[in-house]
Amino acid sequence: MSNESNQDLVVGLDAGGTRIRAVLASAATGRTLGEAAAGPGNALTVPLSQLTDHLAEAIGRAVPERDRDRVVAVVGGFAGAASGPPAAGSSDEGSADPSELSGPPDLPGFSDRDPGRLNALAALAEAQRRLGVAPRTVGVSSDIEAAFASAPGTPADGLALVAGTGAAATRISGRRCTVSVDGDGWLLGDEGSGFWIGRGAVRAALRMADGRGDPTTLARSVGQALGLPADLLEGAEGVEGVYEAHETDGVDGGGAGAVEGAGGAGAPRRYGPGRGAAGASRWSRARREAFRTRLLPTVMAQPPVALARLAPLVAEAARRKDPVATAILREAMDHLTAAVRALDPRPGERIVVTGGLLGPDGPLAAPLTGRLEGLGLTVDRVADGCRGAVALARLGHGSPSHAAGTS
Repeated sequence: MSNESNQDLVVGLDAGGTRIRAVLASAATGRTLGEAAAGPGNALTVPLSQLTDHLAEAIGRAVPERDRDRVVAVVGGFAGAASGPPAAGSSDEGSADPSELSGPPDLPGFSDRDPGRLNALAALAEAQRRLGVAPRTVGVSSDIEAAFASAPGTPADGLALVAGTGAAATRISGRRCTVSVDGDGWLLGDEGSGFWIGRGAVRAALRMADGRGDPTTLARSVGQALGLPADLLEGAEGVEGVYEAHETDGVDGGGAGAVEGAGGAGAPRRYGPGRGAAGASRWSRARREAFRTRLLPTVMAQPPVALARLAPLVAEAARRKDPVATAILREAMDHLTAAVRALDPRPGERIVVTGGLLGPDGPLAAPLTGRLEGLGLTVDRVADGCRGAVALARLGHGSPSHAAGTS
């Protein structure tokens, strides 16, 4: 930090359901000077005391004590929070136009009453007090707004799609969300998300076990991932010996053709309807019943969103040509595409995509990109909202937007 030892600093926060990531950057150049991570940061689901502790840990580790008096702006993109104007008590000098950060224009002041935003502001204020950080500008945005701002050039308008633990699509205008589709949480929505895919894996395993569903290797992989006894999985080979295998149309679980082809003309042909697990004769009825008896309480003992960690099992099974897994991924992609369509996209519009399912190694990245481009959209992929949160902090401080990126 020798060249920036006397310069103003900003902090950007990406606070998601899994972790909070804090980035310290130069207010003048946007260059990254420090970063750290801590526990979950969903402003609606994480208790306020824990949220405060996690924020204090992330910021405290990212910002050395000697530099905390030089932090002039802090902006966080929080899962579970709506955007709004700069926090009360922050300086108006150099702040972004409040009209760019408020709620929908026909509901003035709506975001100021948003419980997630209020939680985020309260936790952030207490975390800063503990650390001796007193920025002139403090801002809270949604995580999807911060992710959108992470795209090259820090765009102000366009579409955004997040597919990680949860899933949501939004229209961004003036760097704030004006229209949202889904993002309704695990109980009511998040269709096509990591949670949704992981839940699909468990459901497929249960349906195979009770005889209603098609054979799938997911029964074994889900059982192993959840720590079920190995003897209960003997004979749960899934597809082997039940499907008539033949090579067609690239249904291999490893790319656009695999996901698009599920259930189509090239899908593997079953030996007969209603066979399900009964067709997998090596997996005895007694073991299947014991499997269900052990699996259900194991799943119920965990937070629902923990099912998202099973999503990679579906991607791996699809790569190995498991038709049930391939169909789950195809349906997930259908849901995400429908969410974007509901935003009435215009040809040539930019869409920023982010989240574990859509990252460089994400199972839906390539096929969904093809679909979005088919809608005439220009696709930008970002890792998370940290870069955007730093950019928004710099804009709030009055730094030029063209230099808003971090490095």
